[in-house]
Amino acid sequence: MKTQTTEMSRLQPDVFTRMEEHEQVVFCNDPATGLRAIIAIHDTTLGPALGGCRMHPYETTEAALEDVLRLSRGMTQKCAAADVDFGGGKAVIIGDPQKDKSPAMFRAFGRFVASLQGRFYTGTDMGTTMEDFSHALKETECIVGVPEAYGGSGDSSIPTTAGVLNSLRAVNESLFGTTALGGRTYAVQGLGKVGGKVAAHLLDDGADVYAADLSDDALEAMSRYAEGTPGTFHRVDGDAIFAVEADVLVPCAMGGVLNDTTIPQLKVRAVVGAANNQLASREHGSWLQERGILYAPDYIVNGGGLIQVADELYGGSRERVLKKTNAIFTSIAEVISQSRLDQITTVEAADRMCEQRLQERARGNNFFTSAKRPKWNIKG
Repeated sequence: MKTQTTEMSRLQPDVFTRMEEHEQVVFCNDPATGLRAIIAIHDTTLGPALGGCRMHPYETTEAALEDVLRLSRGMTQKCAAADVDFGGGKAVIIGDPQKDKSPAMFRAFGRFVASLQGRFYTGTDMGTTMEDFSHALKETECIVGVPEAYGGSGDSSIPTTAGVLNSLRAVNESLFGTTALGGRTYAVQGLGKVGGKVAAHLLDDGADVYAADLSDDALEAMSRYAEGTPGTFHRVDGDAIFAVEADVLVPCAMGGVLNDTTIPQLKVRAVVGAANNQLASREHGSWLQERGILYAPDYIVNGGGLIQVADELYGGSRERVLKKTNAIFTSIAEVISQSRLDQITTVEAADRMCEQRLQERARGNNFFTSAKRPKWNIKG
């Protein structure tokens, strides 16, 4: 196992400019297991970095680096919005999660995480599972979201779903004067861990749900589920989901889905979903507002899973997690209110809220003093 310093020389000349907002970026290479990974620590003002590890067959190392830098930056905002004592970080493993995984690979990854001595905590993300990290847990205690049998808090998609539903209630109250989810039409993109649960809850509440997913099995399963609910279900092919006439678009798949191509197609009043980094650029947030479409910032909407894994490091309390997840309703409502008051986008309002929290903590904390900081080796 060795840190891949030679990889740096093959990156674009402005690699340090690209990562200038970040505190630390670590390239990890273990030829014996095929591990090639990048860990990015964006900001530890609020505490040690916390963020999931995704596995994806990136075409280039540069693409993997760009993704991990973007995702880790978003985690700083997400942690600030959720008001947890952690900073932003992320990890990516380069490889096909269907073919390249092995227990040995995740043990090797665990050793790299351990080498950061408590500066970074990680767990599941796209392309990785709780079971994968049960192997990494043998090498480091800085793993969150593992199965309950291994001392973890269990499936983080459950509180993530709760956060999405609370956000939908806040948006519905703002637009329609009621927190009720039923009686409305939703276009759900992605029926995975979170999207499937969101769609099921909406159907249970009597909503009209249109859904698209790459998996025919997932669509068929949801169609069968809908038969026993007061709601109605409609299958949609691929990107046609963006042209569905509905009250709310609920993106629960990949990021970057709100872009030059999709926004002109939208026939919705709002966008509220679990997918990370839904906006292809900040300008697309302005474009949505110009079109009269209310956008709930994704890093607040999908904060439930983060709340659970952060709480896990302090012993785990379902009551605490539920209380903080319910507070997502208030956070979304406040962002909407501030956006209208200051005549700015909801993206700008959310970012201001997070920046204010970071500045408040920065005044009381210093990277080189730990008297007022949480213990970094929380599990130790």
